[in-house]
Amino acid sequence: MMNKPQMIIFDYGQTLVAEEPFDGIKGTVAVMRHAVENKYNLTPEQVQEEANRINQELKRFDPATRAQNTVEIPNHMFTGYLYESLGIKIDLSAEEIDRIFWDAASPGKPTEGLPEFLEYLYEHQIRTAVLSNITYAGSVVSERINRLFPNNHFEFILATSEYLFRKPHTRIFKLALKKAGLKPEDAWYVGDNYACDIVGARNTGMFPIWYKGAVDFAQEDHEDVLTIMSWEELKDLL
Repeated sequence: MMNKPQMIIFDYGQTLVAEEPFDGIKGTVAVMRHAVENKYNLTPEQVQEEANRINQELKRFDPATRAQNTVEIPNHMFTGYLYESLGIKIDLSAEEIDRIFWDAASPGKPTEGLPEFLEYLYEHQIRTAVLSNITYAGSVVSERINRLFPNNHFEFILATSEYLFRKPHTRIFKLALKKAGLKPEDAWYVGDNYACDIVGARNTGMFPIWYKGAVDFAQEDHEDVLTIMSWEELKDLL
């Protein structure tokens, strides 16, 4: 059973935005152009190899385990350690490092039909917002979303990098509901990751929708959730 939503909250990656496959080397090359000290004369490839080793130790981005990590590690902490431990000084702020790295490593574009769907929701007085598991600074995330969706009406863009908890932890969903001033049953949540988005939203009492139109990693099929491949399907449902 579901109520017509007062608000639909969207995941970011592969839901709002279809990102190109992540290329850490490109991101590190872009950042290291701003290096003012490189004590050990390391190449971007060597720096990225170390970054990959640290991420593996932390089980940070492994699709098989990402839902088990419910505490966020902000990227400024990660890159601060990475570069200083390697004797590299970057003449950029943490937010600038995030933006430059992200734009080079994984550019993206709106998923097909989403700008039109967002306008449909606005015209029908259904509120919208964003809740994303993401390590980049919240200001950088907002900047990208606002650039890609210049006419959006998102009431807030909630990046887990600023709020400690990651999906599927219910605390981060409850925070979004408090920001919206809504009860769980009055909000829908749309995301591409079953373990993080669907399970987390459902456990919070929200109505979950599994958007698979831009999914970029293998997941088991589940029949216990409303699944859509296009935004037109969701529009028809509304």
